[in-house]
Amino acid sequence: MKIRKEIKVGVVFVLATAILIWGLMFLKGLELLKPSRTFYAVYDQVNGLVAANPVSIKGLKVGQVKKLYFDTKNPKNIIVELYILGDYPIAKNSSARIFSSSLLGAPEVEIIPGNSGVMAKTGDTLLSSIESTLGQEVNKQLLPLKTKAENLISSIDTVATIIQEVLNKNTRDNLVQAMEHVKQTLSNIAHTTHDLDTLMISQRNNLSKIITNVESISSNLQQNNAKITNILTNFSNLSDSLAKARIPYTISQANKAITDLDSVLQKINRGEGSVGQFLNNDKLYKEVEKAARDLNLLLEDIKANPGRYVKVSVF
Repeated sequence: MKIRKEIKVGVVFVLATAILIWGLMFLKGLELLKPSRTFYAVYDQVNGLVAANPVSIKGLKVGQVKKLYFDTKNPKNIIVELYILGDYPIAKNSSARIFSSSLLGAPEVEIIPGNSGVMAKTGDTLLSSIESTLGQEVNKQLLPLKTKAENLISSIDTVATIIQEVLNKNTRDNLVQAMEHVKQTLSNIAHTTHDLDTLMISQRNNLSKIITNVESISSNLQQNNAKITNILTNFSNLSDSLAKARIPYTISQANKAITDLDSVLQKINRGEGSVGQFLNNDKLYKEVEKAARDLNLLLEDIKANPGRYVKVSVF
């Protein structure tokens, strides 16, 4: 009886232990009664992947991550052991991709089936890839903006420093004076515009008359277009006649005549010839004056005593 009780206790203990182990394995997703396979994948980083994270194929959970550890041959790499349940065919060139299903979700492993005709066996190493998390993508997109913002802030700071150095007290005073001058100039322009408006209003009738006269002149020019054309034709003919005339020869002859006249006048001034003697010699002038005086006395004597000179005989 004692032996039977010990056997019963032992059997119960073994059964309880087996059930406990099976339960723990079941809770971990490791089922002992289903076929399973183990694959490996090597990563340089795992983005927070831990053991017991799910492994899926086309969105269907087929296993879980069993272990993660550093490669003893190359400590830079991390080896991930994937526990796969069932006999779903997995090609040898399939890849194990680490991704996050949501913004705050834990990373998972998705097996992307390959197109190879050779199927992977338990213990094979699959290809590996890592999908960037949303935060990493956001950081990647925001990094250029961050750099530009930093450069912009630096540029703004530099510009502010330059403006602060340029806009000292003297410059500010000059700007105030310039603004006052601009204000005064605008005021003068406003007054000038007002004066022009007043002048235009007061001289509106005169401007109207001027415009009317201009229109009348334009109309007259249009009406006398034929006459103006005739006048221009006559001028053209006159120009052609002048071009055909021997004007250079005539001018040359005139210059020659003027030169000869100048030579004659020079001779007269020098007293050469009769005209020169008459104009320049006082003796000849006096002789002529004396002869004229004697002739005048003779004429007066003839008037007074005509009988002395004229004798009349009567037969």
